[in-house]
Amino acid sequence: MVLAICCMSIFIVSLDNTIVNVALPSIRRDLDASISQLQWTIDAYTVMLAGLLIASGSIADRVGRTKIFRLGLALFSIGSLLCSLAPTATVLIGCRMLQAVGGSMLNPVAMSIIRNTFDDPRERAQAIGMWGAVVGLSLALGPIVGGALVAALDWRAIFWVNVPVGVFAIVLTQRFVPESRAPRPRRVDWLGQALVIVALGTLVYAIIEGSQAPSGSVRLTAPALISLAAFFALVRHERRHDEPLLDPRFFRSAPFSGAALIAVLAFTALGGFLFITNLYLQGDRDLTPLQSGLYTLPMAVTAFVAAPLSGRLVGRRGARPSLVAGGAALALGSVMLTGLAATTPAASLLLAYLIFGFGFGMVNPPITNTAVSGMPGEQAGVAAAVASTSRLIGLSLGVAVVGAIAVPAIGGAAAVDPGFAHASHPGWWLLTGCGCAVVALGLVSTTSWARRTARAAAAVGEAA
Repeated sequence: MVLAICCMSIFIVSLDNTIVNVALPSIRRDLDASISQLQWTIDAYTVMLAGLLIASGSIADRVGRTKIFRLGLALFSIGSLLCSLAPTATVLIGCRMLQAVGGSMLNPVAMSIIRNTFDDPRERAQAIGMWGAVVGLSLALGPIVGGALVAALDWRAIFWVNVPVGVFAIVLTQRFVPESRAPRPRRVDWLGQALVIVALGTLVYAIIEGSQAPSGSVRLTAPALISLAAFFALVRHERRHDEPLLDPRFFRSAPFSGAALIAVLAFTALGGFLFITNLYLQGDRDLTPLQSGLYTLPMAVTAFVAAPLSGRLVGRRGARPSLVAGGAALALGSVMLTGLAATTPAASLLLAYLIFGFGFGMVNPPITNTAVSGMPGEQAGVAAAVASTSRLIGLSLGVAVVGAIAVPAIGGAAAVDPGFAHASHPGWWLLTGCGCAVVALGLVSTTSWARRTARAAAAVGEAA
């Protein structure tokens, strides 16, 4: 029952990463949203989620995991209800941020509850495997569920569905999930937390809003400089803090740094893929939201099927084969779409989507495995949290960068107008580059030299 409750929470949080993409054209028409507002509808959620993920886990360890878990469910449900009532795009973006605050309390806390509930290593491994399968299932069902709800009811229905699930989970949590706390909880690094949000938020703002500003304008340079300053301040602060939010010494490990970069690149590709594809299918090809979801279903199903195959391959041969094969497939699927047109044959689209989905499914499982490789056991949780945060940063950047490329190409026109296919060509080349970079990092971060750097970083961490 505890596992079912935790899986229920991660299902709705993960579903929100993909379900909203299908509704973007409908949101644009109903709320008269600009392309940058569509980008923020996605990125306001992922940026806030990424910024609070590690801190929420630390707070739960100190205050009580079940208590924070219930609070997260309540905030996520309230945020979802407010999103469904939003009268303007600006209000919708603000409500998405509230959703993310609640969502940040669910993912890491639920994993802590699972680890605390299942004492037997074998049962724990099976529980975590089920958890991972639910994440994959949410990716597969997101486009279909979103398309069906938008087609049958309204785009607001994609948020309604979260409310009864959230309330039901709160009731079950109160009854079945025991309270637990860490015996020696870490102090919350509030300044480090604030600097993470400022650095990431201003970077995404500079990309999204700066794309429509003249070169060198304050609208572009000011947030970029703030982001850079916040990043350097974060590094300086974390190096001096007794219990840092993120120990910079971890990045001396090539596998750890490589895993973080691979996560950013792979999820940049996924975020850009979903953003382009749904606007293209419902714009240039004039498909309904449900038809659009059906088109992307093969990608999601292939990713779902490839993930466990990749996991077994990692167990037998290490992370390198999965990372190289996955990165190559991401690049191949993307490069096949660099000539995208309104008349591109459906068979060509589906083949590219299948290859892209296979690549993503192969890359995702070894990311966490590579991140924790060589890390001390007591730091494995932090390493895994950084990998999760890197995934969310990638989703944010994928939407921001691809949208920023498309806006000048279509002259600021509506994102769903015919002609978006041609405007997306540079975006597909960017995603191709992401796949190639994953291949290169997969090769470098799994060498004997990389393993030596991981051991050295672990030794420094243990000595500290």
